Amino acid sequence: MSTAVLSHKTATIQRLNDTFRRTFAGGNIMTTCGVAELPVEIKTAAFNAVQTFNHFTEDNDPHDEHDFGSFKIGPRKFFWKIDYYAPDMENGSEDPSDPRQTTRVLTIMLAEEY
Repeated sequence: MSTAVLSHKTATIQRLNDTFRRTFAGGNIMTTCGVAELPVEIKTAAFNAVQTFNHFTEDNDPHDEHDFGSFKIGPRKFFWKIDYYAPDMENGSEDPSDPRQTTRVLTIMLAEEY
C-alpha cells in the first residue's frame, strides 16, 4: 500500500520503523543466540540485509508498519522484527507513532529459532 493512502498514524509508524531499521539509531538491536554464534561475516551480511530490506508485501507487512522481514544468506533463512515497548521496557507502547512513548527493539533471528 502506498504511504499516501495510509492513515497518518500508520504512516508515522512506518517512517519511524524504516528510519530505525536503516540507521539502527533510536532503539535497541538484539540478536538471538543462533545469530550471535555465527561467523562475523555472516552477521555483518545479516545486519546489512536488514538495513537494506525493502521487500514489503501484504503477506509480510499486513499492517503496513514495516516491522517484519525475512531474507536468506546462503542456506540460512533469517527473520527480523521490530517490537514497540514503553520507555520502561516493561510494557508495550501505548502509541508506537509517538517516539516519546516508544522504545523500538529490532530482533534479528534465524528462522529456525522463531
